[in-house]
Amino acid sequence: MRIRKLFKFENAHIVRNCSSNRCKYSIHGHSYQVELILQANRLDHGQMVYDFGLLKSAIKDIIDSFDHAITFWQKDDPEYIAACKNFSARWVAMPVSPSAEQFSRVIFFWADAILQQTQMQNGESDVMVYSVIVHETATGYAQCFIEDVQNEQMGKLNLADFEFSDEVRAEWHDPLMYDKLISGEKFINPKVALQVDVS
Repeated sequence: MRIRKLFKFENAHIVRNCSSNRCKYSIHGHSYQVELILQANRLDHGQMVYDFGLLKSAIKDIIDSFDHAITFWQKDDPEYIAACKNFSARWVAMPVSPSAEQFSRVIFFWADAILQQTQMQNGESDVMVYSVIVHETATGYAQCFIEDVQNEQMGKLNLADFEFSDEVRAEWHDPLMYDKLISGEKFINPKVALQVDVS
């Protein structure tokens, strides 16, 4: 069974080396919508794939890092990167270019890592990311599956290769969340449902 959770963020970027001059030479922004699709082969004690409320902590925080921020490719011009850091309190540095395609890969990668490091407490089983769809505009989106995340021809993704401004980190529920993710520390699924005997 699959479930879908919608997230939104406003973000500015430049997509270097693309075909459109407007996109590759000018800072511009989009109102992004992200569809996170999870799947599992069984339901938890609440008869859910994964309680939507549990997606309001680490996964929401990591996606919200992009909101009202500027995102840049770490291989971009050093002067541009310095200006982004100097003139924007909220920024995210990525090892890949901030295209819709790469946003979908990165969000899949992050959400998958968080789920794998989550200690489930309510009978959840084999919950995994099935797909991430990132709508950049009302007419265009990119969709990512696990094989896209693992495809190094699309750019290698390592947790330690991302950087978040202090302002972004300060707004997370746990400012050390990403450090814990990198170190492999477990996230605790905090809700324990009231067990009802249905036999």
